[in-house]
Amino acid sequence: MAISQRLGAEAFGTFWLTFGGCGSAVLAAAFPQLGIAFAGVSLAFGLTVLTMAYTVGHISGGHFNPAVTIGLWAGGKFNAADIVPYILAQLAGAIAASAVLYLIASGKPDFVTGGFASNGYDALSPGKYGLVSCFLMEVVTTFFFLIIILGSTSARAPAGFAPIAIGLGLTLIHLISIPVTNTSVNPARSTGPALFAGGAYIGQLWLFWLAPMIGAALAGVTSRWLQED
Repeated sequence: MAISQRLGAEAFGTFWLTFGGCGSAVLAAAFPQLGIAFAGVSLAFGLTVLTMAYTVGHISGGHFNPAVTIGLWAGGKFNAADIVPYILAQLAGAIAASAVLYLIASGKPDFVTGGFASNGYDALSPGKYGLVSCFLMEVVTTFFFLIIILGSTSARAPAGFAPIAIGLGLTLIHLISIPVTNTSVNPARSTGPALFAGGAYIGQLWLFWLAPMIGAALAGVTSRWLQED
C-alpha cells in the first residue's frame, strides 16, 4: 500500500477510536438511564479497535496509537522510518475526533467541558490516585496490550482472530484502569481530549506519553524473546 493510504487508514482508525471511546464517556455515560456507565465505556473502546482493525488493519497494520507503533518497532515488526509519519497521522485523527465531539457535545444547553474524557493523576484521577500509581498502571496495561497485539498477530497464532483478542484486551484494560487514570495506553487518544479540557490536563499529558511508550517498548523487547523460535 502507498504511504498516503496507510497514513489515511491510521488517521481514520484513530479518529474512530477517539470519537467512539471518548464519545461514549462524554455523551452516553452522562445519562445513567441509558445503562452505558463504566462497563459500557470500556466496551466502546474495545469495539472501536475491533471494528477498525478488521476495516483498515490490512492497509496500515491497524496501530491507531503511537505506543503501538513504538511497541511494534521494538518488537522488530515495524520500520523506523515510518514511526514519525504514523504518529502524526494518529495525532491528526485523535485531534479531529475530539474537535467534532466537542462541537456535538457543546450543542447541549447545560454543557460543561470538564475533563472531557481526559486522563489525569492526583486530583485529575477519577479515583484520586497518585502519580506513582497512575504511572505504574499505564506502563503495565500498555505492556500487556502490546503483548496481546504482538502475540495475536504472530504468524503462528490462529489467523483472522487478532482483532477480537485486541479489542477484548483493550476492553479489559479499561475495566481495570478507568478508576485510576481514566485509561490512556494511547498518547494520541490522551492528547486530543486534553487540548479541549485544557489547563492541568495538558500539563499532565507528559505521563500519558511517557508511561505508554515505556510499557510498549518493554513489551516489544519481551515479545521478541517470548516468541523466538
